[in-house]
Amino acid sequence: MTDQIQNKSLKEIDQLFHMHGNTSISMLNATGPTIMDSAQGMRITDTDGNEYLDSIAGLWCMTLGYGRNEIGDVAKEIIGKLGFGHTFGNSTCESTTLLAQKLVTMFNSTVPGASISKVFFGNSGSDANDTNVKLMRLYNNLRGKPSKKKVISRTGAYHGLTTLATALTGIPAYHKAFDAPVEQVVRLSTPSYYRFHSDGETEAQFTDRLISELKDAIAREGADNIGAFIAEPVMGTGGMFVPPVGYFEKVQPILEENDILLIVDEVVTGFGRTGKMFGCETFGLKPDFVTLAKGLTSAYAPLSASLISSRVWDVLQNASEEYGPIMHGFTYGGHPLSTTIALKAIEILERESLVDNAAEVGPYLIRKMQEATADCPYVGEVRGIGAMLGVEYVADKATRRPFDPKLGAHKLVAAECAKAGLISRALPYIEVTNMAPPLIITKQDADECVELYIRALNAAMPKLAEMARQSETQAMSEASPAFPNSLNGCRTLA
Repeated sequence: MTDQIQNKSLKEIDQLFHMHGNTSISMLNATGPTIMDSAQGMRITDTDGNEYLDSIAGLWCMTLGYGRNEIGDVAKEIIGKLGFGHTFGNSTCESTTLLAQKLVTMFNSTVPGASISKVFFGNSGSDANDTNVKLMRLYNNLRGKPSKKKVISRTGAYHGLTTLATALTGIPAYHKAFDAPVEQVVRLSTPSYYRFHSDGETEAQFTDRLISELKDAIAREGADNIGAFIAEPVMGTGGMFVPPVGYFEKVQPILEENDILLIVDEVVTGFGRTGKMFGCETFGLKPDFVTLAKGLTSAYAPLSASLISSRVWDVLQNASEEYGPIMHGFTYGGHPLSTTIALKAIEILERESLVDNAAEVGPYLIRKMQEATADCPYVGEVRGIGAMLGVEYVADKATRRPFDPKLGAHKLVAAECAKAGLISRALPYIEVTNMAPPLIITKQDADECVELYIRALNAAMPKLAEMARQSETQAMSEASPAFPNSLNGCRTLA
């Protein structure tokens, strides 16, 4: 082992011993890792001395920005006082109890009509989505409806990468080679009007087509076999899809009529990302379960939370004496370090009015990006809400014809952004790069994001032009488009 690392650089040691998440092994072997060394505010410096403006807040999660010393102070204090605590049996600690109270009161007071009763703590958004599905199954078992177990999800959705969460995720790249249990999922189409509407179809008509598809899926599967519908208020990783007009207003009554629970995945949208404290408030959602993570601690420690409605909790509680303990939990769920940090992160978020800042500076960033890219023939749409935006690339702007997915047009732009000193992300479903900056972003920061992005886009233009020509040739040689309309390509995975 000593011989392996002798005279090796840190990058070489990383390549020898570290398996990265969501990373091509061959690409990592060819290029080596980028090793981050320090960060402050929105800026990160790597071990080579390169500085980057972080326009995606780590992975949508560093909402308060880097270098919050007061979070470090409370972390040091709790580690010295109580290095570990769990929530099994009747055990808990002060910070975990107070955080549960804070989340229930906070959610119910900001989301009209919400009726959250309890909080269960985990470690990541993925395991929180697993928790919510398991509790849905228990809920239906206790009600004498054991067949009511399938979950409706949408193509392009991202709900995490544990085994069940991978199946809920509607992005094929995450299913490949893992044999995800997709037979438990009823898959619907992507609610993206720009990408998937038919020629001449209004946004309202597109919504109605999605709603008809939902009704048809329930009729085909049988409402007695469907336990839940899971949705992100805004589909982030899939492509920054803001729901089309009237979508959730029409979805919710259908779920209610068919006794189907609503799981709202707020891992990305929670804690200010949409310009409201929660995406449920933004879109008028009344959830049975809510999945929280990322902004819950501003990524200063791992923590997730499953919010459970009174509708579900009452059934669990009333049957508890008969069925005994709920045999579910995680060693580190509700860890005092994480819950202490979460309380401090929420305090800072509220004290500095960062949700209001997201509501002001976020739309400014979107508008500036739209203006700066208006004449680019390969930028089809810049869309977003609050402090989150996506740039979708097309080979032909007039027809919305996409690039050949194999070419990776958006990956090219993201790579040029990194060269220019801007961290953005090429998303894994369609040709979109995104920005979701820390909520501390100023208008000056937004201007710098746009300036660096345009520098990168200009550098990518010659290769984008060549990719557009290749995509046209490919499309002409195929009987179907390079990327089929998801409504036409939708199927039930059962």
